[in-house]
Amino acid sequence: MKQNQIHSRRRILFQGDSITDGNRGRDDDPNHILGHGYAFWIAAELGASLAESQPEFINRGISGNRVSDLEARWHEDTLGLGPDTISILIGVNDILMSARTPAGFDRQNYESGYRRLLQRTRQELPDVRLILCEPFILPGGHTDADWAGWRAAANDCAAIVRRLADEFGAVFVPLQDAFDAACKIAPAPYWIWDGIHPTTAGHGLLAKRWLEVVQNSPVRIN
Repeated sequence: MKQNQIHSRRRILFQGDSITDGNRGRDDDPNHILGHGYAFWIAAELGASLAESQPEFINRGISGNRVSDLEARWHEDTLGLGPDTISILIGVNDILMSARTPAGFDRQNYESGYRRLLQRTRQELPDVRLILCEPFILPGGHTDADWAGWRAAANDCAAIVRRLADEFGAVFVPLQDAFDAACKIAPAPYWIWDGIHPTTAGHGLLAKRWLEVVQNSPVRIN
């Protein structure tokens, strides 16, 4: 049975790991419910510009999550909420956990798990707008031990997300190139302090790219 997708207000859901979580509140306090990362930034921009239609923004990112974790909670934290737009940023923890093994990044499990999420979503919410964000890294912290390996895994991860976006009619938001270009202005730790987690400036960069791509796409939020 398909979820009801008709709401009086536009409902935009952000899903992912700690980058999306942003230390969000777990209660109804509107000052903290979206966290302090890019989801908050995007909601602030769109919430102000689209105030007449009063869009609703929801953050369900959870620190440490991988694709398999999203699968385990997808009904409760995504489909059951009946969003009309879903933005997903997931992958860096899949790289972190599997890059430590001799076989390296598990491309097959990452792609198959992500595909199952999207298939289920298209089945239960056929008209939902999908936005798939490219996982990204920079030198520093976690990535310094094996930068070449991390970058190769990140490139593989990004190619999978781009392929899935094409397959499921989603908007693909490229992010690695934005962070690479930003490093010509300021060093990597200014944007991503530990190779994985963006700083305030990094979240601003992410939000800016998201808004540029999404608001100039067929799934523009209005």
